[in-house]
Amino acid sequence: MIPMTLAEIAAVVDGSVSGDPDLLVHAPAYVDSRNPIQGGLFVAVVGEHVDGHDYVEGAHAVLGSRSTGAPSVLVGDPVAALGRLARHVLGRIDTTVVALTGSQGKTGTKDYLAQVLAAAGPTVATTGNNNNEIGVPLTVLRADAGTAHLVVEMGARGVGHIAYLCGIAPPHVAAVLNVGTAHIGEFGSREAIAQAKGEIVEALPDGGIAVLAADDELVSAMSARTHARVLTFGTTGDVAWRHLELDELGRPSFELGHGGEWHPVRLGQVGAHQAANAAAAAAMAIAVGLPLADVARALTDATDFSRWRMEVHERADGLVVVNDAYNANPASMVAALDALAAIGSRRDGRTVAVLGEMKELGDDATEAHLEVGRHAADVGADVVVAVGDPADGIAAGAEATPGWGGTAVRAAGRDEALAWVRENVAVTDVVLVKASRGAALEVIADGLLADVSTDDIDGEGSAR
Repeated sequence: MIPMTLAEIAAVVDGSVSGDPDLLVHAPAYVDSRNPIQGGLFVAVVGEHVDGHDYVEGAHAVLGSRSTGAPSVLVGDPVAALGRLARHVLGRIDTTVVALTGSQGKTGTKDYLAQVLAAAGPTVATTGNNNNEIGVPLTVLRADAGTAHLVVEMGARGVGHIAYLCGIAPPHVAAVLNVGTAHIGEFGSREAIAQAKGEIVEALPDGGIAVLAADDELVSAMSARTHARVLTFGTTGDVAWRHLELDELGRPSFELGHGGEWHPVRLGQVGAHQAANAAAAAAMAIAVGLPLADVARALTDATDFSRWRMEVHERADGLVVVNDAYNANPASMVAALDALAAIGSRRDGRTVAVLGEMKELGDDATEAHLEVGRHAADVGADVVVAVGDPADGIAAGAEATPGWGGTAVRAAGRDEALAWVRENVAVTDVVLVKASRGAALEVIADGLLADVSTDDIDGEGSAR
């Protein structure tokens, strides 16, 4: 954040000052009063259930819509004002903005890209799920005059949302990773999702670069929606991968190529789908100007930034738990099940898929859950545990798959699912835990990873 007085902030957002106009805000903005930033600007957002104005105690300064007694800049709409402030600050610094969107893989790709660019210069990137009209300006306001690269993840709940976000953080490089079925309940069709996602490349200047997925027809068609240069990634893209192999924990290694040059990459994250995420990040880094060799080396060195995304843990007694409980949609469920099968193929035990509801699928929800169950059976999952009534279709899809010899279990909720798994898994098994964020299945993963003493293991290697 560039230091600004309350008077300067008020002038930018067309607000008024309550308190000392010369008070200096010298740290980023924030919205969570439980994690205040010393010297920062607390944005008092009025939500459906919580009013930020009720939590200003201890704040250095406030951006709000009514006086609270704290030093404040008062505006009609704090969220809109936050966006204007971020756009103003961005205009005062010299940084390369790299924006990305997609139906799945945004966070994994963003984490790779942030680490690749950080090896070349100071980089600020989206944290958590801060990809909306509040999260994007909060990300921008973490940048300062020394920031070389600003990586901004952008999400959308409808047409026009990404265009608005690009007005706050106009990109120099913009990527669309894919157009899937996540949030199809809000959009109605994949074509509508593509219309919304493509706004990110329409925002590019003539000298910008659009990074597009070569293997997704709806994405590759977006090249007609921009005057910027296009760089593709994928199995047939400008940036591609070959000779993909998985190790005993499902971690991919491959050769990454661009312009006839190839370099080895060995990722520390789980799942064959990570190759596509890494290639997308590589394409964006190349678009910024980084050499392929440096990109490949940084990808190999990359670590997990975000929690509950294909986290692989091996318990002291040998049980492997894959915690991918942060979110889920049909495509990411398939990728996670493929990773589970890959890990299981190298172990002596069973594969256990503990799966919950996928939200925001609209009229496609029933069929989508059935299809996930069918895929679990197709990849040979030994046990499918469906958590909660909305996930019942997953169990039904597995059971209805011809030739499947596994077991389907229906659990009413997290506690019942955890109890069943703890009673029935063996230490040689692999357990995947995955659902949409609202299902909060990380509780199950955490429960399985709790310390297990040797007294809790029976003679057949099962956790009691």
